[in-house]
Amino acid sequence: MKINNIKEAEKFIATADSCKGDVFLTSIYGDKFNLKSKLSQYVGIASLIGDHAGDLELYCSNKEDEAKFLRLFAETPDLLG
Repeated sequence: MKINNIKEAEKFIATADSCKGDVFLTSIYGDKFNLKSKLSQYVGIASLIGDHAGDLELYCSNKEDEAKFLRLFAETPDLLG
């Protein structure tokens, strides 16, 4: 799913931390951020806020994890800009 911008990074990161499978942000430029890594979380969130905003896609290897993000976006419509 395409991610344009994040207004509440804490909720987004907490959801990524609760996932069982792999969670990645990928860019059209080939960048791949593993959101299960704290360092990659910071870099990925910075990309969502900075130059790559609108160019990133969220990928979850586990369908249950993907459902967590869909629920988060539905319950918090102002999370994404």
